[in-house]
Amino acid sequence: MPYTPIVATLGYVLSPDRSQVLMIHRNARPGDHHLGKYNGLGGKLDPDEDVASGMRREIREEAGIECVEMQLRGTISWPGFGKHGEDWLGFLFLITRFEGTPLERNPEGALEWVPVERLLDLPLWEGDRHFLPLVFDGDPRPFHGVMPYHHGRMLDWRWQRL
Repeated sequence: MPYTPIVATLGYVLSPDRSQVLMIHRNARPGDHHLGKYNGLGGKLDPDEDVASGMRREIREEAGIECVEMQLRGTISWPGFGKHGEDWLGFLFLITRFEGTPLERNPEGALEWVPVERLLDLPLWEGDRHFLPLVFDGDPRPFHGVMPYHHGRMLDWRWQRL
């Protein structure tokens, strides 16, 4: 059977001094699959857009700011990650420059600036602890990984850089 994942973007907006990252605390919708967790900003790609345009749109919709500079930091295939076991394929970006003032909240929850060094202290998806260091490290090469999930639990993590 062909692999037909939901294609999505996930972005991490850095503060101008690069010491903090804008995260969403998913605390607004009771039935949210991500309820209580902190996450980057992003979502599903629309059929008529490329991944960079999709990332820009999601940042605009979720944070009210415009991306000026961003870097593709990696891709992750998440088989079985969705609420009903759907497969996801994510393109992860680091937004290094933006224009505007971020919203304080959106319909999914509160937006919070978090010190980059404290990121792993937050309530995150289990798998985020494995790939987030790669998003923020100094290696300019994007990483490419696969992280299978089953019933909301990470099963494995494999990755490489080219």
